[in-house]
Amino acid sequence: MALGCRQGGRAPLGRPLLRRRPAAARAAERGGAGSSARPYGAAVSGGDEEAAAAASGEELLEVCWRRHFLRGGAGPRAMLPWRPYLSGCHPGFGPLGVALRSNLEAQWWESALTLREQVLAVDSPLHGPPAGQGLRLLHSETLREARRGCSQEPGGPSLEEVLGSAGMLRESLLPGALAQYVSCLELVNKRLPCGLAQIGVCFHSVPESEQHDKNVRRIGERTTSLLAWFSSPRTSGQWLDYWLRQRLQWWRKFAVGPSNFSSSDFQDEEGRKGFKLHYSFPWGTETIETLKNLGDTELLQMHPGDSSKLLARDGRKNVIPHVLSVSGNLDRGVLAYLFDSLQLAENPLTKRKNSQRKVLKLHPCLAPLKVALDVGKGPTTELRQVCQGLFNELSENRISVWPGYLETMQVSLEQLYTKYDEMSVLFMVLITDATLENGVVQLRSRDTTMKEMMHISRLKDFLIKYVTSAKNV
Repeated sequence: MALGCRQGGRAPLGRPLLRRRPAAARAAERGGAGSSARPYGAAVSGGDEEAAAAASGEELLEVCWRRHFLRGGAGPRAMLPWRPYLSGCHPGFGPLGVALRSNLEAQWWESALTLREQVLAVDSPLHGPPAGQGLRLLHSETLREARRGCSQEPGGPSLEEVLGSAGMLRESLLPGALAQYVSCLELVNKRLPCGLAQIGVCFHSVPESEQHDKNVRRIGERTTSLLAWFSSPRTSGQWLDYWLRQRLQWWRKFAVGPSNFSSSDFQDEEGRKGFKLHYSFPWGTETIETLKNLGDTELLQMHPGDSSKLLARDGRKNVIPHVLSVSGNLDRGVLAYLFDSLQLAENPLTKRKNSQRKVLKLHPCLAPLKVALDVGKGPTTELRQVCQGLFNELSENRISVWPGYLETMQVSLEQLYTKYDEMSVLFMVLITDATLENGVVQLRSRDTTMKEMMHISRLKDFLIKYVTSAKNV
């Protein structure tokens, strides 16, 4: 990408700038997150038009479509544009949204496995054998033949028989985890507490209030995380409180506005206690995770007959454990962090109305892209070779890189800053002819908008240390 026009009247990179820049420009560089920046949700209390746009989330949705966090935008606008994404009936996530969810899943696994002893990862199929009521897996042609047989061949299988033999779509990860309890118990030496962890897609019926056609029941899907925690009956209440604190702290850890994550308690029809974790969207709170003390009921139902195989050690006693279910909706978690991360900052270089700078300040551990590589003034072929070598080095160290140097359309630096801020790229690295001379690159920060010069040999270690430090906060 030959971007010689970007340099304009700037001094060559690697040399000190002797000219004093305008005060407005210096203020912009000191921090896009300065006093003029504010969370997107704060716009709800702004002017009428601004508050209406923030309450519906339209502005963020445009950014998510434009930067490919979410798929959509081609069809007619809905009155509640975020409802399909919350209900699981949407076109899906775009490439950056998939990367964001993948990073969220990686952080969940790290919290569930590497930071806890006695937790095993499990897996279960998306469908199971026929059992009770639920979503059925049935080929459309089989259904047509059953209906045709009922009307033309009385001796054929009835529609109820065909439906009864159809497999069930997975609506929860819990049954699959409980089914593996006995076999996994041997791996932990039958010692309590222990846990089984899984992430997978689950299906659900969309509520009637959200159905477009009342005669057709729609099915939504969601990416679900589950930690099934087994403990002795005497300590199950304490573990419920423990995991409530841990999970609320985990969600808040990656948030710009931690107070938007909250909890509330509930009690089901059988008197079992639990908690729900919520995120406060502009239109109201939505549940992102549910913790529930199930007792031993589900475990006994899953393994009828000889209950001695369910016994586990609690000190010197053998007990049938109580089950604590910690189930999260990671798709909603992605939406929550998108709302949490969007910052609106006034542009001090222009006084035009609606000229706010939009920045997705996702946590460094969650940001889909850590760095973008671009070329400035200088010989294009040589600069791209430097970028390619740097791309390979960073990628080998598991640092996600956006290859901006492959772009052929000439754009200004300000346009690139806007693009990468909306993509939540942590740093933009500009490779110029100065890099070929002395190995110095320009590093621009998403969060502060500050630009600094750094030798290319230090870049990898700097980025690794930056992300690691953010993870340990």
